[in-house]
Amino acid sequence: MKTPLFLKIFLGLIAIVVLMTGLVLTFSFVIIRHHYIDTLGEQLRNYCTVLSDQAVTIIRMNDLDSLDRTVKMLGKQTNTRITIIAPDGAVLADSEKDPQTMENHGMRSEIKDALQGQEGRAIRYSRTVKQEMLYVAVPARSNKTVIAVIRSSIYLSSINALISQLMTRIIYISLGLIVISVIVALLFARSISHPIQDLIHASRRVAHGDFDVNILFKRNDELKELAVSFNHMVEQLKTLIKEQSREKEALNTIIASIREGILVLDAKGKVLLCNNSFLEIIEQDSVQGKFYWELIRRPDLNELVDSVREGQRASFTTEIEIEQRTFICSAAYLSTAHQTVLTFHDITEIMEAAAMKKDLVLNVSHELRTPLTAIKGFIETMESADPGQYKRYIEIIKRHTDRLINIVEDLQTLSKLESRERLQIEEIDIHQIVRNVITMFKPAARHQKIKLLLKSKDPKILLKGDAFKLEQLFINLVDNALKYTEEGSITITTEQDDTRVLCKVIDTGIGIPLDQISRIFERFYVVDLSRSRKIGGTGLGLSIVKHIVQAHHGEITVESELDSGTTFTIKLPKTL
Repeated sequence: MKTPLFLKIFLGLIAIVVLMTGLVLTFSFVIIRHHYIDTLGEQLRNYCTVLSDQAVTIIRMNDLDSLDRTVKMLGKQTNTRITIIAPDGAVLADSEKDPQTMENHGMRSEIKDALQGQEGRAIRYSRTVKQEMLYVAVPARSNKTVIAVIRSSIYLSSINALISQLMTRIIYISLGLIVISVIVALLFARSISHPIQDLIHASRRVAHGDFDVNILFKRNDELKELAVSFNHMVEQLKTLIKEQSREKEALNTIIASIREGILVLDAKGKVLLCNNSFLEIIEQDSVQGKFYWELIRRPDLNELVDSVREGQRASFTTEIEIEQRTFICSAAYLSTAHQTVLTFHDITEIMEAAAMKKDLVLNVSHELRTPLTAIKGFIETMESADPGQYKRYIEIIKRHTDRLINIVEDLQTLSKLESRERLQIEEIDIHQIVRNVITMFKPAARHQKIKLLLKSKDPKILLKGDAFKLEQLFINLVDNALKYTEEGSITITTEQDDTRVLCKVIDTGIGIPLDQISRIFERFYVVDLSRSRKIGGTGLGLSIVKHIVQAHHGEITVESELDSGTTFTIKLPKTL
């Protein structure tokens, strides 16, 4: 458990105050006691000095009784104990006791010092009076010879009582000072800890993303400088994070807008970042924290990632298939961050276009080769044939020539549509166009015993478009339906809402196999090749239809079953 800074400062200051107070009291007690003892010692020495001359005279007279009486009188007057000791340690006189009953004092330390001609002092417990006493002894000389030692003493109990009273007052004063010091320490600790607590709370707010923090201290010291520095740091962080947020947002926008799938992996192969295009590729909503091999189980992708990490190849790209689509996958390794960046470029349409181009070349070559070979063959036959048969050969040559012309015209039409030739926009009635097409194909339909019908709930449906190209659209659809319908009917239905026109061309023909529906709009692709050769189809009609619909920003779909007919549905906007 951590100790608050306020408590540390407060207890530290209190400890210092108590320690210093204790030391002051202790030293004060010792110094005062020594001072009093020194003062009393000087007083006792003066007493002894004053008595010295008188004591020497009496000792010379050898009047010990007179000496004892004098000492007892002076002891009462000075409230001290006076003792006179002979050089051999025998007590000659004493202010309180009978000298005859007192033991030899020659071994006392103060007596020894005095007998050697020096002042002697000692503090010790007196077994005679049963109290601690201060002793001061001075030599009494006669002709520079120590003939006695005059010792005065006083009870230390009085000194101790005086010092005790004095120390009691000092302790009370010290306790008062301690209380004042505690209050001052409390205020000081609060003045230090509160600003620091404010800084801590502000730092926590910044750590949680709140940069609207401003610390103001009404003081002029280092803490104020710290607060100013903290505010400046927060402003710098706020500016820096805003810049980083803008850069991150711009980067995310750029990544999101890239059509290629982007995937960033960490050192372990876990997903750190991806864009929406990648999510669309793998058809998932979230991939964060997953391993890349959980998302795309392709050995060639694993090999690419391993190679780019180990730096084994100079070109880090490969072609992989995901969900029946083909992608060029590029990989790059960021050595400083230990991350791998993968990009997925969808080349499915490019591959399909290349395949379609290849098929187109083959189909065009095949479609042109057949009539040209026939024309050449019949011309060679005419060179050696009976002139009476020329007419039949010329009709065959003409039929194949017409087929070549139709192929070339359809190719030109497709080329114009693909080059986005400008539409001639005008307001047209779709019913009028359909009626014109029905009128055009009525003889052929009557010959095949097929009914041509127009069904609509609206008497008139108007839209903006190119009348010639929309008429060509319905011509191709109806012509295609007539070619693949042996009996029954071809029905054109129309309806509308606020924004769109919906047209359907429904026949009762041979239908289209399910696996071929996706290819019927390819150039030169025909469902029944033998029938197409027989009826002279070019295989370009439905391609032209699709391009006309796209030029009008519409949609075309097909529904069909074998031997159950086919339905082409066209959705066109009313305005372009």
